[in-house]
Amino acid sequence: MQSKAKILLIYTGGTIGMMKDFETGALKAFNFSKLLQKIPELKQLDCDIETVSFDAPIDSSTMNPEKWVEIASIIEKNYTDFDGFVVLHGSDTMSYSASALSFMLENLSKPVIFTGSQLPIGDLRTDAKENLITAIQIASLREHNKPVIGEVCLYFEYKLYRGNRTTKINAENFNAFISPNYPMLIESGVNLKTFPELFLPVSREKKLQIHKNLDTNVVIIKMFPGISESVLSVIFDIPKLKGIVLETYGAGNAPLEEWFLYLLKKAIKSGLQIVNVTQCSIGSVTMGKYETSTALKEIGVISGKDITTEAAITKLMYLLGQNVSQDNFKIQFETSLRGEML
Repeated sequence: MQSKAKILLIYTGGTIGMMKDFETGALKAFNFSKLLQKIPELKQLDCDIETVSFDAPIDSSTMNPEKWVEIASIIEKNYTDFDGFVVLHGSDTMSYSASALSFMLENLSKPVIFTGSQLPIGDLRTDAKENLITAIQIASLREHNKPVIGEVCLYFEYKLYRGNRTTKINAENFNAFISPNYPMLIESGVNLKTFPELFLPVSREKKLQIHKNLDTNVVIIKMFPGISESVLSVIFDIPKLKGIVLETYGAGNAPLEEWFLYLLKKAIKSGLQIVNVTQCSIGSVTMGKYETSTALKEIGVISGKDITTEAAITKLMYLLGQNVSQDNFKIQFETSLRGEML
């Protein structure tokens, strides 16, 4: 007989946790200890729900690696007592957080589902209730008393995505996220339509490892026509800088000016890790496809393949925090660790 799943709801902040004060009209934080009173529909779910909240819930624009460690620590502390976790989070930086947690939680064998909303939970037209209810339902999916999903995901507007494959594209519509280079894992309609062949394989033999050391000495540089040598040289010379995500054109193309290639060569020789990702929403870096990317490949620039910028920068923080050797770093980055790239 299958027992009820136990789900831990982790509230970090964001629009989903707001209720409108009917006297003032202002938005205020929602008390998640009274969740079942406010959303009685949750009682219809075949699971037991407990809640925990950041001591001081934050707007997601102020999310940072210290808060990622706090989320990971909550999961670590409660891992054996629960079958799944739902993280309520502001949508603006949700893809960064989902990507970061995917790398921090190694050998994950239970679902960690990020969700949020575009409108507060108390708003008449809110998307919060559907996102919350379905995220919990998905986190509760089990077969033979074992979770079906064992990875970090993001649920929004009827679709479950791999978290480190997502990016936010819309600040106004309910359909705020896309997974540009990987299909959805579950689609919510009258029924939940699952695509289990797309899930990451779940390994229950290995023990969960939590990686809390993230190196933030990194930067994202978006290439544009007219970017100057003086600007780039200042960035490359930032003290303690260890990694750069370079957003290039198309399939990974960049200028061929001598000064540009010289700066890259010098930086790589000094130990700086430079990752090439595409500015395009959909597609992959294929260095060597065109002459303008062949030079980058030859001097040792790392290929980000079809990784998102959000996953690239958090993977860079993660690997730098693991003190991966200089010789092995490129191999590690170009290898899919949590399904973040092909």
